[in-house]
Amino acid sequence: MSAPEELRLLPWTAPDGKPCYLSADSDHSRLSRLADDMEVAQLDSGEQVLAGARAVLADAKAGERAVRFALTRAVESLGDALRVATSRGRRIP
Repeated sequence: MSAPEELRLLPWTAPDGKPCYLSADSDHSRLSRLADDMEVAQLDSGEQVLAGARAVLADAKAGERAVRFALTRAVESLGDALRVATSRGRRIP
């Protein structure tokens, strides 16, 4: 973290959907490393979702259910990517 008093936005939410934050003196704490790993997994998953969504959109025979499923997954992945970008942006010195 750039300063100990700053809170890190974590890549997950509380059960009620509210954001979770971490206050830590070190970027190397166990929870910080877990958050880093989760961000990487979310971004990797987003790449896979994007590839799948492109395939569905390229298929002229894809039905409404397939398109809605692809769009739903893409929206979830976009939300994850934006949360990661926000969190990382706040930690840039």
